[in-house]
Amino acid sequence: MSNILNLIRWKNLLLIAFVQILIKYALFESFNIHLALNTFQFTLLVMATIFIAAAGNIINDIYDVETDLVNRLDKVIVGKTISEKTALNLFISLNVIGVGLGFYLSNTIGRSGFSVIFVIISALLYMYASYLKQTLLIGNVVVSILVALSILIVPFFDLLPTITPTNKELYLSIFNIALNYAVFAFMLNLLREIIKDIEDINGDYKAQMKTLPILIGRDRATMFAFALSFVPLLAVVNYIAMQLYNIMLAVIYFLLLVVGPMIYFTVKIFSAEQKKEYQHLSNVLKVIMLFGVLSLLLYPFVIN
Repeated sequence: MSNILNLIRWKNLLLIAFVQILIKYALFESFNIHLALNTFQFTLLVMATIFIAAAGNIINDIYDVETDLVNRLDKVIVGKTISEKTALNLFISLNVIGVGLGFYLSNTIGRSGFSVIFVIISALLYMYASYLKQTLLIGNVVVSILVALSILIVPFFDLLPTITPTNKELYLSIFNIALNYAVFAFMLNLLREIIKDIEDINGDYKAQMKTLPILIGRDRATMFAFALSFVPLLAVVNYIAMQLYNIMLAVIYFLLLVVGPMIYFTVKIFSAEQKKEYQHLSNVLKVIMLFGVLSLLLYPFVIN
């Protein structure tokens, strides 16, 4: 059982669920507005997202066996503790359940067309694992978009169906808050994907992938990541200055727990050379993402 949990990346799945729960119960409900999903329907949304994400993690591991044998031998699961056939069957089953739940949910709220979102996400996860991740930046961008979609799917289902001409301005402003978090997640995840590509350059080279560090070299890719790190950093600083300047609690939180670690990352990436340094920086980005997500807990205090 533990091998299956590791295969589906259960910690990452919990984080996805946690983010979606915070979007609904910390952000949306702090505004005391009417929402489209009841508790049961929202649970279906979270489960559909998690099942499809779990399937994506499995197919990614199936295609990553060759590179993981070089990059992280101790973490290889497929073909070692779980057969490829079993993993493939689990991938298909989780996809079918996830897309099925999404189809059922879309119909229960009278938005049957929304079910195509789950099909697209499932297809993109397969395309990423089988081909896109081997290409220059395209795979990095696609998987980062999917991370952002795991956030935006909540307002798509819970907020948009209840918009009327009378509440449009308020609801769209709330949607924009969720959009800001999705964009932030996209930028950080894109940065982390590049760091992981630099870290995994040896195994990726053996698999004849065309990732950024392989095509331009590790050092140039590191400098690219250094330059790119200023984008989310400046975006957060601008967000604080434009949106949170009169909310002292939020300003202190973001400066200490988001901006501070991001400056630390930018300083460290400039001189990074060893594999363990890139591993550390990848973990730093995880911490920044976590603190970014936890900032949603501030909304019940700053709104009321």
